[in-house]
Amino acid sequence: MKNLLTIAGSDSSGGAGIQADLKTFSAHKVFGMSVITAVTAQSTQGVFAVQDIDPEIIKKQIEAVFEDIPVHGIKIGMVSKTETIKIIAKTLKQYPHNNLVVDPVMISKSGFDLLQPDAKAALIEYLLPMATIVTPNLPEAEEITGMKIQSLCDMKIAAKKIHLMGPQYVLVKGGHLDGDAVDILFDGTIYKNYTSKRIETKNTHGTGCTLSSAIAANLGNGMEVHTAVESAKAYITTAIEHSFAIGKGPGPVHHFYELYRQDS
Repeated sequence: MKNLLTIAGSDSSGGAGIQADLKTFSAHKVFGMSVITAVTAQSTQGVFAVQDIDPEIIKKQIEAVFEDIPVHGIKIGMVSKTETIKIIAKTLKQYPHNNLVVDPVMISKSGFDLLQPDAKAALIEYLLPMATIVTPNLPEAEEITGMKIQSLCDMKIAAKKIHLMGPQYVLVKGGHLDGDAVDILFDGTIYKNYTSKRIETKNTHGTGCTLSSAIAANLGNGMEVHTAVESAKAYITTAIEHSFAIGKGPGPVHHFYELYRQDS
């Protein structure tokens, strides 16, 4: 069994963040480990407060894992402060690793800033160049590039701009556009589209965390990038299709639908 590490924030409602990552890892038959960067007071209705973890504790968490357990892939999610970003980058460089997926979490669905404005430059400078693949949605890609994205053509331009910032691959997720859900992967030369029918549901809490974690798990399991993205896209589409309501707002996707179906 491969060992996957998520470096991200905790979601008290269980639908996103560390909790979604670990569920996704389990669904992909890898052993999940975690470094918590922040604790959020969160429900299906939104994020109400954030407590950042001290950078030194983040460093110690990373060291504790790497000095004891082989790590076959890493997913980085919510890293809200410049100091957090710098310590993660510095500490990871101390250890051999590959299969690094960066999900540039910036704003929650309810509009809460999960990345402090002054930390965007640090994310671009320190984490993007380390990434095997970075997975921004459209608002995140707009923040990173400073451009407005309103079409598939714009998505390709944004992917190219982000690729120039250092990651090996860029997956720009098009779920915020109308029509089918089209994601575009760029490797510096070739664009590849991944398309799924749009599923009409409000229960999409944790989709970005889940997709990036699925990609990381697939890479850790030995898939090459294109196949890892294709498989992760199929997984999140099924998870959204079978999502469910648990509170008053957008509910979570179903991370274990295939497993539960087998047991029924």
